[in-house]
Amino acid sequence: MDYGINLATSADSWKVVRRAEELGFTRAWFYDTQLLNADIFVAMGAAAVKTSKIRLGTGVLIPSNRIAPVAASALMSLNALAPGRIDFGISTGFTARRTMGVGPVRLVDMQRYIEQVQRLIAGETVEWEFEGASRKMRFLSLDIGVVNNRDPIPLHISAQGPRARRLTAELGAHWINGVGYIEAAKASIAAMQAAWRSAGIEPATRVATAFCGGCVLAEGEPFDSPRARAQAGPHATIVLHNLVELEQFGNLGRGIPPALSPLVEQYRKIYERYEPADARYLENHRGHLMFLRPEEHQVCTAELIRAVTVTGTRSALRERLRELQGAGYTDFSIHIRHGHPAMLEEWADVIAGV
Repeated sequence: MDYGINLATSADSWKVVRRAEELGFTRAWFYDTQLLNADIFVAMGAAAVKTSKIRLGTGVLIPSNRIAPVAASALMSLNALAPGRIDFGISTGFTARRTMGVGPVRLVDMQRYIEQVQRLIAGETVEWEFEGASRKMRFLSLDIGVVNNRDPIPLHISAQGPRARRLTAELGAHWINGVGYIEAAKASIAAMQAAWRSAGIEPATRVATAFCGGCVLAEGEPFDSPRARAQAGPHATIVLHNLVELEQFGNLGRGIPPALSPLVEQYRKIYERYEPADARYLENHRGHLMFLRPEEHQVCTAELIRAVTVTGTRSALRERLRELQGAGYTDFSIHIRHGHPAMLEEWADVIAGV
């Protein structure tokens, strides 16, 4: 199994990525959440020129937030700086759209977007619906070397549900899956492998990434220690962020063990106090995947962290990684929390013992 990192993007994420490369991590994914993080392509451009081996991926782009020609140009520009090291990760959107008060894009629209981006990179002329009319477009300067469309830019789709997994297989794409609850992780990859096989694709030819958050605990350290909450807590609470907004925005696809369902109602009471009342999503996603807000500490319990993140002692985590690999995951990507660069060394030590 290969090992990577995922980052809540900051302008200087390249510092973490360069150290990750030195430690042997093979891939870095950058979040594209425009109202929480720094611009993804600025950060990836800096990382491209500061590294030489590690792969750099959009983790993930959202079709509505960057029009297809802009995304294609940015990916090809990165590919000129880091030839053959760029990955095109995409999904229908969670935080990047909920922070603007909207739900995910339709799968059919994501499929059209992917096809447009890939055809533009291939130098083809495509039909593009824009401002109420269909227009032809293509990249006009491929012949003068300002971008790189020669080295491949693999497609990775973050797909949680059955329809999204079928689309991933139909497009022959690699797969990203948010992982925490181990039994759900196993069920998801079994379903993805079945979808690939139904599309005539051998799963072993595709990258299956377990996208995770968690904390390496010291022996005897509780799951809700201040350090564990700081490192794993922001990943644990996104389950609650999702579940209190189901009626408004739909389901991200992340569930919670039934025994922990009282936490959802406890958090709902917190959520219902957020202002403005017609835009509670603004406060709900503040700090998402970066830090715990003060009121979240009461719902970020040891049981929640244990259940929905990849947290444990070194020996326990090594066993978890073996379990994920045995289930069929080819890549494991751990979130390096913003402001906690020491996590890199801790996880590198875990991985070295697998």
